[in-house]
Formats: sequence, C-alpha cells, structure tokens
Amino acid sequence: MSSRTTSKTGTGIRLHAPAPGWSIDADVVVVGSGVAGLTAALRCAAADLRTVVVTKARLDDGSTRWAQGGVAAALGDGDTPEQHLDDTLVAGAGLCDEDAVRILVTEGPDAVRRLIGSGAQFDTDPSSGEIELTREGGHHRRRIAHAGGDATGAEISRALNEAVREAGIRTIENALVLDLLTDAEGRTAGVSLHVMGEGQHDGVGAVHARAVVLATGGMGQVFSATTNPSVSTGDGVALALRAGAEISDIEFVQFHPTVLFLGSDAEGQQPLVSEAVRGEGAHLVDADGVRFMVGQHELAELAPRDIVAKGITRRMQEQGAEHMYLDARHFGAEMWEHRFPTILAACRAHGIDPVTEPIPVAPAAHYASGGVRTDSRGRTTVPGLYACGEVACTGVHGANRLASNSLLEGLVYAERIADDITAELPAAGAPVPVSHPEVPQYPLLPAEARLAIQRIMTEGAGVLRSAESLAEAAERIEAIHAEARGALAEHGKTAEPGTDTWESTNLLCVARVLVTAARLRAETRGCHWREDHADRDDEQWRKHIVVTLNPDRTLAVHTTDTAYFPPTRAQEQQ
Repeated sequence: MSSRTTSKTGTGIRLHAPAPGWSIDADVVVVGSGVAGLTAALRCAAADLRTVVVTKARLDDGSTRWAQGGVAAALGDGDTPEQHLDDTLVAGAGLCDEDAVRILVTEGPDAVRRLIGSGAQFDTDPSSGEIELTREGGHHRRRIAHAGGDATGAEISRALNEAVREAGIRTIENALVLDLLTDAEGRTAGVSLHVMGEGQHDGVGAVHARAVVLATGGMGQVFSATTNPSVSTGDGVALALRAGAEISDIEFVQFHPTVLFLGSDAEGQQPLVSEAVRGEGAHLVDADGVRFMVGQHELAELAPRDIVAKGITRRMQEQGAEHMYLDARHFGAEMWEHRFPTILAACRAHGIDPVTEPIPVAPAAHYASGGVRTDSRGRTTVPGLYACGEVACTGVHGANRLASNSLLEGLVYAERIADDITAELPAAGAPVPVSHPEVPQYPLLPAEARLAIQRIMTEGAGVLRSAESLAEAAERIEAIHAEARGALAEHGKTAEPGTDTWESTNLLCVARVLVTAARLRAETRGCHWREDHADRDDEQWRKHIVVTLNPDRTLAVHTTDTAYFPPTRAQEQQ
C-alpha cells in the first residue's frame, strides 16, 4: 500500500488520443443522460447557466431507462423519512454516512413531486388517484412509486428527455468522454471527448466549462454478466481517477439476486427480474419447490439484496445447481400483463412463460454502491468536478444499496449539485486548459482485453471472494497492465486510439481499484462477501477504503477514521 499523495494539478495522466480538433464553450458540462445527469442539467439551465449535456449513446439510452422497480420515498400514509432512513441504514450494513442518508430521505419526497411536476406519470390508484406504492427488499413499508407497471425508468427518462428538449439544452450524443481538462491551477476546465458517428461534431473535441458534472452511471461491464447496458464501462470513475479524484467503497458491488438465467456462458447485459416481483408476493424456490429463504431472514425473499444474493448462491452451491427459481405463477395472467409487462415480455422472448412456469434466476452484477467520493453537495476532491448518480459515492448506500434508492439519490443530489454550481461558479471567463500531451502517457489496451478482464473479475471478484481468488485476479489484472505499460515504455507502442480501446483501458483501471480494495477489506459486509472472513468486523472495518491514482500509475490507498466521510479537498479550499 503506497502513501497518499496529492497534487494541485492531479495525476497528469490522460488517455492517449488525438488532440481536440474542435471545441465549444459552456458554463457547465454534464456527462450522462440518466436521471442524475438530466436533473442537474435542467436545474443548471433554469439558473441561466450555459449547459451542455454529453451522452455516450442517444439521449434516452442511459441506465435510468432500464430501471424497473421504481423510486423509494416516504410518500404513503403512516410512512416517514425516519423509517426510510432506518431501512437504508440497515441495508448499508454500518457504512452509510447517516447525514447523507438523512438528506436523501428528507429531501426525497419533494424531489419526487418535482419530478412529477416535470411530466413524469406514476401509476395511481384508479379509485383514489393516489400514487400506487409497492414494497421491495429491505423496506418495511410500501414506499416504491412505479410507472407503467415495471417501466419506471423508461417513464422517467421520457419525461426528462422531453423537458431537456423543451428547455433547448444543447446535447452532444454518441460521445465518449475521455478526460477532465484542468487549468494551470488544477481547477476543472472542461472535458475532452470523442464523438462517434456523424453530426455537428465528429472525432475528438473538447467542451470548455468551469464546472463538470459526472453522471456517467455504473461499471457493470467489468463483469461478464450484468444488468447494465453495454455503455457502462466505468468511464466516469476512470476519468476521475486520472484527474486525481478520490474513489471510495468500490469493493461494494451489488449483485442483483434475480436476473433471468440464460445459461452459464451468457455474457453482457442480462434481463433483470425486478425486486418488485418479490414485493408483490413471488417466492424463491429450488428445483424441488422449497422456499429456501424462509428462516434465513425475517423478511425472507424481501431481505436486503446482499442477503438474498448470498442465499441463492449458497443454495446453488449446496445443490450443485446453476440457478434457482422465482415462482409467481399464482399472480395469474392478468396481473403479469398489467403489473409486469416488461418482465413478462423479456421472459417470453427467451422461451419462459412466468404465468405457467417458474423463472430461472441467478445473481449478476447490478449496481456500484461506491464510486467517486463526494460531499453533501456533490463536490469531489477536484475543484470544479462534481459527481452524482451511480458514478458517485455520497455515503448514502454504505456497503449495500437499499432497493430503489438509486433513482432517488440521482434526483436529490443532482439538485444539490446544481444549486451549488449556481452559487459557487467562479466569475465569468473562459477557462484555459493545460495543453494536451503530444505522446502517449497512458497505455491503451487492445479491444479484446475487455473480455479477458470481465472473465478475470467474474472468477475472482464476483459474488464470492477470498484472499486466494482476489490474489489471483490481482496478479492477472496487473499482468495485463504491466504488459501494456512495458510495451509503451520500451517501444512506444500502444493500441490505436478508439472507442473499444478506450473502454478496455477504463475497465482495467476500474478493475485494479476494485480488486485492491476488496483484498484489503478482510471481512464480510453488505455485498462484499469474503469466504475466508465470513464475519462482519466493526472494530477494524467500520470505515471506508479510499483510493487515488499516483502520477506513476500506482494506486495510493488509505482508510477513513469512521463511517463518516471527511471533508473533500474542495471544501477545505473554500
């Protein structure tokens, strides 16, 4: 473990890429078009800030649209933010920053109401007109608002996209963001990016801005099987690391318990079977029809996700099975068609009819509870760089995200970021980024390295981890890194710049940090499950692991003193 280093201008490391051939100016550039990114953009634009949204695919192709379950908030009769806070803290297994959670649950209900005011249409009770609420794992009350039955993310995405278009916010689609630009003082000066395909801009360019909001989503593609879309390659975390930002809690990757099992060799994005199906009364059973979660937790199938994922994995190991089953045949055709039409269609597309047969399910990588460390206003340790949504680590999720808190976190913290930018943005004046390096400083991996990284991570750092499996994963990951670094140092050779090689390089960066943190945390907590350290160790490990990237590309690792995050550097400078 190396000591922590800090630098006014970050690491100085950037991806190898052509120098920007075009540029545009803005006050704020938001990277990502999910609920977090678009909420931040709309609020910044409403404050008369010149706002640009950069998104890796189409504007409506972010991770948000894949969300099935809904948004958790204390909206129902008898429910309170305090009860929501309690459930969140339990799920987070002692590592939530309680102040951050309190912000989430107290500001959350009004944030949802503002989302409705912007055009999002949630399912309502036909007789009362009130928002219908359901339960999911870890919640003791019905507090999940949903839309289109199981198409909540798609409805939120639709509403926010329409609002962005109506507001006339400038967008750059099909653009992979490469690196943070900084000025001579180390402050954010925008981003470099590569636009894929035809449009107003093409190739590598830059958006010059005095504030950058990372809302790039997750890193699920670091594993072979995931619920994340193909664009979720950890680009935001990798960018932030190269810029000198701190990364925390990245070892806590949530594996969703109930992902449609498509075969042991299935890779890439897998269909999710929402927790809301269990919330409405579906049962987890083995091949003999035994409800194996009963007796393992007071909430049985509705226990927090880490507990259910572990329960499924244990039963699979005991029986030598590749999957378990989710049985909801008692719903009947009408309920399936009305409440879960998206899941019903996905199952039938793969030859499974949940109306008449149990659904084969197994855990798959789903959500990163950690990410780029921020404070309560979304500020990272790099001045002018903000992060929200799945790419961020606000302290809300701790060691395991509570179901349906993700969309709410995106809403609440995106609003806070926009308010902070509006209040704190430096005086007008175009930022002047330091020059782009002429020669490669950071080796690019060949496109085929992506598959190798995914298999290494799945085998060594998946649902079940151990010192042995993590050591082997670290050795294999470092071998890939060393080979690329050696080729660059000795021969000046690196893979050709391009979307595939940039993504593979970002995935390697994320994998190195994840494995490093997972090896250090010698306990089982939340969704980090160490077979060789089966118990939770509050005396030694009720604290966060924080990782930064040194200029020589080694990792600097330190731990916090408590479960509360210390101030960010941005706070200390103000």
